[in-house]
Amino acid sequence: MLTEDSKAVSQILEENILLKNELAFLKEQLEWFKRQLFGKRSEKNVDPTNGEQLLFAGFAQSPNAPEQKVAVPAHERVKRKRNSNGQDKISLPEDVLVERTFVDVPESEKVDPSTGEALAKIGEDITRRLAFQPGSYFVKEIVRPKYASKGNDGIVCAPLPESLLDRCQADESLLADIAVKKFADHLPLYRQSEMLAREGIGISRQTLSQWMLRCGLALKPIYVEMTSQILQSGNVFIDESPVDMLDPGKGKAHQAYMWVIVGGKTRDPGYRVYNFRTDRCHSNAIEIIKDYSGVLHSDKYGAYEALANKKRFTWCPCWAHIRRKFFEAESGDPSFRRWVLRKIKYLFMLERIAWARSEDERLRIRQKKEIPIIDELISKVKDRLVNGKILPKSKLKEALGYFYGLIPYLKNYTQHPWARIDNNVAERAVRPLAIGRKNWLFVGNEDGGEAAAVLLSLIQSCRALGVNPRVYLEDIMRRLMSHPANKLYELLPDRWAKARAVVRQNC
Repeated sequence: MLTEDSKAVSQILEENILLKNELAFLKEQLEWFKRQLFGKRSEKNVDPTNGEQLLFAGFAQSPNAPEQKVAVPAHERVKRKRNSNGQDKISLPEDVLVERTFVDVPESEKVDPSTGEALAKIGEDITRRLAFQPGSYFVKEIVRPKYASKGNDGIVCAPLPESLLDRCQADESLLADIAVKKFADHLPLYRQSEMLAREGIGISRQTLSQWMLRCGLALKPIYVEMTSQILQSGNVFIDESPVDMLDPGKGKAHQAYMWVIVGGKTRDPGYRVYNFRTDRCHSNAIEIIKDYSGVLHSDKYGAYEALANKKRFTWCPCWAHIRRKFFEAESGDPSFRRWVLRKIKYLFMLERIAWARSEDERLRIRQKKEIPIIDELISKVKDRLVNGKILPKSKLKEALGYFYGLIPYLKNYTQHPWARIDNNVAERAVRPLAIGRKNWLFVGNEDGGEAAAVLLSLIQSCRALGVNPRVYLEDIMRRLMSHPANKLYELLPDRWAKARAVVRQNC
């Protein structure tokens, strides 16, 4: 029988153990918060004992269509006209330069077919669009002479050149510049409106927003083709990031998501497609990857894990996320944590060597050098979970549980030459969203989110491929409406750049 004193001592000892555990947990939390606020967040230096470390230009004018900028007399300068269709009109400075292009009907059509007499010129249709070239704004006038026969059989006039946006006052050069400034340089539209106002050009933010919305939806066919190319590559990286979407009914924003998928069998795939969704439901991830059955890289989001368990694809979970979990586990067992991080560092070092070799050699390095390290890690983690004394709420327990749940998939990347040990390709593609949402803050509605996804996809793919996004967008905006639907792949950034280089060589 325990005496009252011994019961009290036993109770005090139990309370002491609980308090020590709670103190260790709180210290771990405090160190994490201190590092987030004041310390280095990089995971490169993971072993303090040895100090080792882990891991746009102008374009030439086409010589086929020489154009000349001329100063137009005051009585011909562009003036602001009264709004006739409810849309904002743009205002221009009085001394703006005007570049004129004449689009005439063929000589054979300037003859009256019934009398054989030459048609009389009765006037001109003039279409004005604000255009842009690096460093200056000017008005591009498209002059189309109109002809009529003496018999009053009708008027002959050349059609307008094809345009991405019908009845738009902005030239494709200006539309491309606005899109790049927003989705590559992260300049909000209200700020661009202010920049234009400094040049004496009045365009409201609402008008700029409407232009970008229409551009994004008009360019969607190329976006769909790029998505198809990524899913056909057999090597896909996927991630998602929150963005705010304005709720007009409530006057405030709620959290939506932008998924990004990157794909291709290269070391750093260039195609990246953003997909806007109003929430983070598993059904969104399922719909985005559809019937994909190749190699998929991702973090441990439940949607990907559930699909992997159904053998829908070969899942390669991200080892960088595993490393991060152990990096954050600063208390519990420092020596075991350092050992795990050192082994993971060896894996990343071997991967850098493997990616400098051929595909066959890369697989041999993984099979011979990396798999034994992974097996050793699996064995030690299992033993630690069974036999080790770990605080149930500690970050070390969280890291071990995270690792243990991924054991069936940890070696998958070693079986495919173009698979990677991490999901950093998709992580890097998410960064523009993190920067952008601090500037443009939110998307206006679902259509706005969809248009933003299209423009982000084309522009960020251009950046990844080393293609000037402004020159690319301006060119495809002019060509898309007449381009064959079954050859949309020719307008993808890398294919476009190669074709452009061939044309330059032949000139």
